[in-house]
Amino acid sequence: MKVRAFPLLLALSALFLAACGTYMPQRYSISADNNVALRSIGAANINVGPFKGDESFDPACRGGSRGVSWWISTGMAVSIDLPDGMSFEAYIQKALADELKVAGIFNEKSPKVTLTGVVEHLDFSTTSSSYWDIVLRVNSSIGTSTLVREHYEFPYAFAGTTACQNAADAFPRTVQDLIGKLVKSPDFKALVTP
Repeated sequence: MKVRAFPLLLALSALFLAACGTYMPQRYSISADNNVALRSIGAANINVGPFKGDESFDPACRGGSRGVSWWISTGMAVSIDLPDGMSFEAYIQKALADELKVAGIFNEKSPKVTLTGVVEHLDFSTTSSSYWDIVLRVNSSIGTSTLVREHYEFPYAFAGTTACQNAADAFPRTVQDLIGKLVKSPDFKALVTP
């Protein structure tokens, strides 16, 4: 009898643990508009150095209209976790580097300019006003810097699981739009032109 109970116990444990999970955004994909903007700048040999994160950011998702009360009442501990175990700031850093690579202006070995960043604010909500907020300061090795902000709204969902999945799905687009604002800004050319 004990041997038969073990598979059932194992299956129930797996089901319980599935309720304590994560929602994962897709890997970053290049934006055609960002690529065109980067190619038009006429800069080259740009590297991307480390980005620092917002220490106060909490990736816990408390989804849907029930918010925290839904999260507590269901006992579900869910969070937004990024692919490959990346931090949120590393995801943004890699996204910028990937955009520069595809535009043909990235050079890690002998750069003329290195860009670093500080994610000064990172937040999201899955309540009736569902959004991501990112404030990023980008610093150049030539002594200039700029600040970009992105507020990206995504579809609201009443169900907590859907709300958290919507948040995860919206993060890559939020980062695309943030990088778009950066590379289309008049300040960007001053960051990358020695």
